[in-house]
Amino acid sequence: MRSVAKRTRAAPPAEKPEAPQMPGFISPQLATLKMKAPSGYQWIHEIKYDGYRIQLRIDGDDRRAYTRNGYNWVSKFSRIAAAFDIEGQAIVDGEVVVIHAGRTNFSELQADLGRGDQDRLIFFAFDLLWLDDKDLRKEPQIGRKRLLKELIDNHKLEEPILFSEHHEGDGQALFVAASKLNYEGIISKRVDAPYRSERVEAWQKIKVVQKGKFPVVGFIKDPSGVAALYLGKQEGKDLVYMGKVGTGWSLTTSAQIRKALDTVVSPKQRLTKTIRKPKATWVEPKFYADIEYRDITSEGLLRASSFKGLSRGTGRS
Repeated sequence: MRSVAKRTRAAPPAEKPEAPQMPGFISPQLATLKMKAPSGYQWIHEIKYDGYRIQLRIDGDDRRAYTRNGYNWVSKFSRIAAAFDIEGQAIVDGEVVVIHAGRTNFSELQADLGRGDQDRLIFFAFDLLWLDDKDLRKEPQIGRKRLLKELIDNHKLEEPILFSEHHEGDGQALFVAASKLNYEGIISKRVDAPYRSERVEAWQKIKVVQKGKFPVVGFIKDPSGVAALYLGKQEGKDLVYMGKVGTGWSLTTSAQIRKALDTVVSPKQRLTKTIRKPKATWVEPKFYADIEYRDITSEGLLRASSFKGLSRGTGRS
């Protein structure tokens, strides 16, 4: 009796896994505010740019430029989107800035965008989230930056595209240098951390804060004290307007400020060049406000100001 060989069916060829779908807008990773920069081999440090956080999404000829809230502003940043001239796909995290007087200047950026002028806009690329068919968000920070640098170098991308260089080691030393140059501050990043769409400890921001004393030239009343203070600055014989401050005091302090300023109310404003402020109560510039602020705008006004104290007598801003 002959044995019959058992027939077996050949296994079907294995199907290739489908390439992952390129995401649309990715919510950005945000930094946690700290008072002092970290140090050590596990951290890198970058200059904090004073601009608009933008996520470039490149899919062939489809170019998008998302704001941190997910709005596509590619029409405002079309020159930058076109300059990131690569084949395939990429999602790049970065900051659009205008450099004025040697540093990034948010007021100048706003002015250029208001005019629709893109000639001075620069994109500092600092992270790579997607490349071709690969999601890079789980890769370590330092690996993503390396791939980003290679992408920019291999395609010979030039201004308005710039790679955001980083420094290793002592973050506080970079922060001191940034302070002397009146930069906004620094961002410190864990070299081994993945990218997560939330505020994280793996990114830490340390801000440079400027301080000054400014004469109070007026205020806005509220039921228990003041809602805002109008500030000036002595420039030679002129008392010029420097803007207003509306944060930094408690209800108790607000009442104390009001009590002090009520003693020096003036029938007219003392600014050399008068300004129109219908809600203002004008005062003699006898009291000085201690103010912390980030910058002075191109219009000569304090930006991101916060009240820290009130004193009587002379003061210098």
